[in-house]
Amino acid sequence: MSESKQTEDQYFTEQQTPFRRLGLRVKELLHEEQTDYQALKVWQTTDLGRMLTLDDLVQLTEADDFTYHEMMAHVPLTMHPAPRRCLVIGGGDGGVVTEVMRHPEVERCTLVDIDEAVIRAGKTWFPRVSSGYQDPRAEIIVGDGILHVREHVDTYDAIMCDSTDPIGPAVGLFATDFYRSVYASMKSPGVFNQQVGSPFYAAEFIRQTVAVARSVFDSVHLYVGAVPTYPGGYWCYLLGTKGQIDLRPDLARAAAVQGKYYSAGVHQGAFQLPPFVAALLSARA
Repeated sequence: MSESKQTEDQYFTEQQTPFRRLGLRVKELLHEEQTDYQALKVWQTTDLGRMLTLDDLVQLTEADDFTYHEMMAHVPLTMHPAPRRCLVIGGGDGGVVTEVMRHPEVERCTLVDIDEAVIRAGKTWFPRVSSGYQDPRAEIIVGDGILHVREHVDTYDAIMCDSTDPIGPAVGLFATDFYRSVYASMKSPGVFNQQVGSPFYAAEFIRQTVAVARSVFDSVHLYVGAVPTYPGGYWCYLLGTKGQIDLRPDLARAAAVQGKYYSAGVHQGAFQLPPFVAALLSARA
């Protein structure tokens, strides 16, 4: 897995693969702490605003966080006919919750993150990203997302899993048992999504995850989008349904989002996969 360092010329360097690095010029380290689960750092970069890293992996920068957070939230919510109850697992920085709050039909959005320090950092260092926490419809729970879905059956219309890579506390968020609990936790129709990495660097992991998800959900799909500071800059999201849901967005609700990255056209195009990505859907459990 990747590891990073700050070099003498003030570049934060993420070793994204054994052969490729991402280097970002930084001005200073604003905050650093070892939480109960991971090493959390907040940086001031030269041209990307503030940056959050966990275990020295880039989680977000203020310049491009919208590319990821909008595709995590608006794709499932504009597909679902009535997403009143939503759950965000992980994503303590608040970015997905903030995007969910753009949907007036949402009555309650619950965030469950195991690491309270990430939630605190989001509120302190990334107030725009975490602004959705101030919405009275938002509920924040410090806890285990795996246990939460297990204990809340037939509760949610949409579940968005904004997890880190499948290492450390996030390993269980890509497992069969977790998917079964998610399926039971959703009403029908229900929609679930999560990030699954770069099709350039994590093809085998995506193929295996699709196979596992297909053993649980009624339908499984991949969609793609750009995230410039993530490995490869081109990202895959897995989407699983309970019952039947049209992949096309509700056009009026998609337009109302007024996204910087997301739009109805981007939504529909995201499911038009390049052949090498579409091949990852041929997996069977």
